[in-house]
Amino acid sequence: MDIVCLDMEGVLVPEIWIAFAEASGIPELRRTTRDEPDYDKLMKGRIAILKEHGLGLAQIKEVISTIEPLDGAKAFLDELRTLTQVIIISDSFYQFAMPLMPKLGYPTLFCNTLEAAPNGEITGYRMRVQNSKLTTVKALQSIGFDTIASGDSHNDIAMIQASKAGFLFKSTDAIKAQYPEIPAYETFDELLSAIKGALS
Repeated sequence: MDIVCLDMEGVLVPEIWIAFAEASGIPELRRTTRDEPDYDKLMKGRIAILKEHGLGLAQIKEVISTIEPLDGAKAFLDELRTLTQVIIISDSFYQFAMPLMPKLGYPTLFCNTLEAAPNGEITGYRMRVQNSKLTTVKALQSIGFDTIASGDSHNDIAMIQASKAGFLFKSTDAIKAQYPEIPAYETFDELLSAIKGALS
């Protein structure tokens, strides 16, 4: 029995932190897991920058309310879910991701939780589990699923490599060059075709 595990940001929706960096005029916030493999280092840096500029959850959510899925993302998900079960496994946070779920047709979402003060200042974050994407894929395999995975960033590589089939999607040239053995696609039609080919 197959289950497809997809990353969210950069695959189905634009990168939230990049959108916020552009809206806030803070270029340092453009860094994502495409640029920094160490997620803890990345998040601590983001939290420090937000604190320095007096920005918090309210300002980020305001930007998120303007974000739309990537062109074709919802149609891709809709068709994929007629073929097999699908889970979005993201290192983002429920506070960021939930407002986007209606725009994607309410897919199943596994992600993390931000810690915030009453005034909305982001003070920390709590991972659902360590190495959440790989851990989730391994857990699904332990209960009888064959996983097919796709993502765009460094933090997606482990779940892609651990799955029976895996694909890079809209990734960077540097990541594609680092992992030439992983098929890489740029359009939802290509990715859907590849997943269909991998379904047993």
